[in-house]
This record gives sequence, structure tokens and C-alpha cells, in this order.
Amino acid sequence: MNAKPLLALCALLACAAPRADTTPPAPPEPMRAVATPAPKNTAPRYYAGTIPLPGVELGFFVALLFADGQWTGTLSVPLQRMHGVALDHVTVGRDRLEFSVEKVGARWSITLDAEGDPDACTLQQAGQTLECGLSAIDEARFAELTTPPPVQRPQTPKPPFPYDAIDVAYDNPADGIRLAGTLTIPRGDGPHPAVLLVTGSGAQDRDETLFDHKPFLVLADHLARHGIAALRVDDRGVGGSGGDPKTSTMTDHVGDALAGVAFLRTQSRIDAKRIGIVGHSEGGVVAPAAAVQSKDVAFIVLLAGTGVPSTEVVLDQIATLNRAAGASEDEIARILAGQRELFELLRTGGDEQAMRTKIRELGGKAVTDAMIDTQLRTFTSPWYREFVAYDPRPTLQQVKVPVLVLGGELDTQVRAELNVPAIVAALRKGKNRRVQVHRLPELNHLFQHAKTGMPDEYATIEETIAPEVLGIVGDWIRAQGRPRRR
Repeated sequence: MNAKPLLALCALLACAAPRADTTPPAPPEPMRAVATPAPKNTAPRYYAGTIPLPGVELGFFVALLFADGQWTGTLSVPLQRMHGVALDHVTVGRDRLEFSVEKVGARWSITLDAEGDPDACTLQQAGQTLECGLSAIDEARFAELTTPPPVQRPQTPKPPFPYDAIDVAYDNPADGIRLAGTLTIPRGDGPHPAVLLVTGSGAQDRDETLFDHKPFLVLADHLARHGIAALRVDDRGVGGSGGDPKTSTMTDHVGDALAGVAFLRTQSRIDAKRIGIVGHSEGGVVAPAAAVQSKDVAFIVLLAGTGVPSTEVVLDQIATLNRAAGASEDEIARILAGQRELFELLRTGGDEQAMRTKIRELGGKAVTDAMIDTQLRTFTSPWYREFVAYDPRPTLQQVKVPVLVLGGELDTQVRAELNVPAIVAALRKGKNRRVQVHRLPELNHLFQHAKTGMPDEYATIEETIAPEVLGIVGDWIRAQGRPRRR
């Protein structure tokens, strides 16, 4: 499904994942290299490069070092907060440079002029060939340009806090899983209304940390300051929570959410009749399912939740992101057709070799075995198999509690235009009239004010959550009285 990159370095960015949410980049790796004949000039080399992309010029920086008879190197892309990624297959000749990052199928080829300076630069990835600029710089300038700037996250809460923040742990007895989290609760006896915060897809910590943003910490802080308790929890296999994220499914996540609601009901300072669930992205799928299964869920908030079958969400995401990156409609149609074939292979239990062949066919010569292996691990995981078979509409039709639905108009991962009307239609088909809807301009999938909504922007935006979103969510939850009889 990532046959054509959404950006030239999309597989290095968070936007390459086929799920509804992005994940943080991996930490820098040890440098790797392939031995090459010792050149006459073995002095370190430093380069600054640019890749022109729709709406942005992506800068990258390369360091090449010769040691122990071989060249090694690193790649940095500051815009994506990527620093020191190891290069593979580094070749340094009199008239050319070549290096690659094999795990994402990105390969650079540079010709050198008579003085050894870069002349022409091309990048190949997933069937595309892009022209790039490259120029030599000195070590001091390289260090200056690649040193990460201080992270500015002004909304991240700092003590002292006017509420209690309590580390807690409890069990999901159905699965024998111990879950850990933090309960923020207003001071005083209460009883206070409370919410369980449910993260998006991928194994995430209790703060839903992404690119140094901690949206659930910011949200919990806001709610606690306005009289609402919030329980945020590490996903399975993360932080203090047990379990294995590689084998967990959305059904498991619903069970974990129900365990969280049950825990909240045991807390003397919490109003057991006013416990709700706030779900972001996949959490917006978990919340309705939990509300249908338990009468203890008094209301739900869906932040960028889905309202159409998951296959449609994925296909729409692919089309949206590739279109924004400048792909032609013919190329987008080809990619979507190939993705539908992969879905069919999953549905019919097709073997991994057939899927491997299809991924290679879609990606072209630049797709590496490492990239294919990564895709296969995703496609064949229990989570993904359940995800692509899921249609949220029948569950939404059964939800009878009040629902707040929010979508960002610049969301390129779970488009509000596609999903919000479908959520509302399903709720109304089930005769649920207690629904409030907000489609918010200029907000992306993380509910940040954005320019393009593309995932590569997330790290560059200082804002963690738009203040208007915090206000809408807090005001709506406070307005929820004791639930009507169902």
C-alpha cells in the first residue's frame, strides 16, 4: 500500500504506516557499511542536500567517514526530527557517491565534478526518481545544521498542579493483563465526572506521546482543572502495562477499556454514573464498542474516529496523501487497485508469498526485502487482520449514550469529510439524537492548527492540541448529567 511514497522520504517519516495513526521514528542506529577499496582521500566528508516536494523543500544532511578500511555514513532530516540514521552500501569514488537506507528503499546516486564536488544528485525510492541538490559543507557547518533545536511544547503541563495525579494499576481479568496508568482527579471529595482516554493505533504510552507531544497529558490536565477526572493508560506492552502488542487486537483493546471503566467505578471520589470514554483515532472505534457492551459507560467522545469500513479509511488515506504529494490520478488508481488486491488476499487467507509478490510489483525495483518484510509483519498481524475486516457502522447504530464527534478539516489520515457524516448517519439510524458534532477548520489528525495537515508537519508544530478542542470537550463533558435509562 506504500508502493509510491507519499513524500520522497515518506517511509522515513511517520506517514508511511498503513494504520490510522503515525508512530515516532526509531532512535539513531549504529552505523553500518559495505567495504570499499581505500581511496586516496579518506578525510571525512559532509554534505547538505535538498529534495523539492509539493509545498516544502526537504533538507537532508549526510556525513561520510572512512575507518577500518571502509566508508560509513549517517543521514539526518531535521524537519522530521531524524538524526544519525545509519547509511547502507556507502560507495565513494573519484567521480561518484552512492549510499542508501535499505529499510525504506531510499537510494542516492551523485556524480562528482573534476574537483570532487557534487554535480548531479538523484534519489530513487519505491519506483520514483527525484532530482536533489547536494553541496559540500565543512564539519562545523554540518554540526550547526544538524544539531536538534530545543523542543518547544508550551502546552505540556508543569507542576505544581491544582489537582491530584495518582499512578494506578489494575487488571483486565478476562485476559489476565495488568494495566498501568495515571489518574488525574480534582481535589475534594467529589464525586467528580470522569473519562478514560483511549489512544490511537500502535503501542502508545499513557500520554499518547508523539514527536515530543503529549496530547493525553495536555487533555487530562485541562479536564482536571475544570472538575473532570481522567484516567490515561499505557497500552499493552508499553510502560507499566503487561501484554504483547504484537498479538493484541481491537477486541482486546475494547476489553482493556472496559477494565478501565470498571476501575474508575471503584474510586470513591468519582461519580459512577458519569464515567465516559474519550477515544482518539482507533480509540474512536474502541469507545463505541465499549459503550455498547457496558451500561457503565455514560457518554463517549470521538476524536477523529472512523465511520466507514476500515478498508475505505485506508484507501482514502492513501489517495489523500499521495494526491497531496503530487501523484497523478493514474498512479493513485494503480496503487489503490493493488491495495484492494492485498485486501482480497488477506480476506481469502492468501499466502505470504502472494502478498510479497504484490508488494514488490507495486513498489518496483527500489522496494527492498526489508521493506517487504516490514509490510508483511503489519499485514499479517492479528490487529491488522481484524482492523481491515471491521465496519464501525453496525456498532455505532447500537450506541444510545450521548456522543460528541470531532473531526479536523485538515486531517489527511482519517478525513472528516468522509468519516464524520458516516458516524452521524449511523448514530441517527440507531435513533440516537444526543449527538453533538464539530468539524473544525485548520486542524489536522492530532487536532493541531496546521497548514497542510500532512503527517510530516506534526513534529514541526509547537501546539499539541488546539485550545478550542480542549474547551469543546471539557464543556460538553461537564454538561452531561446523569444518563437517561436505556
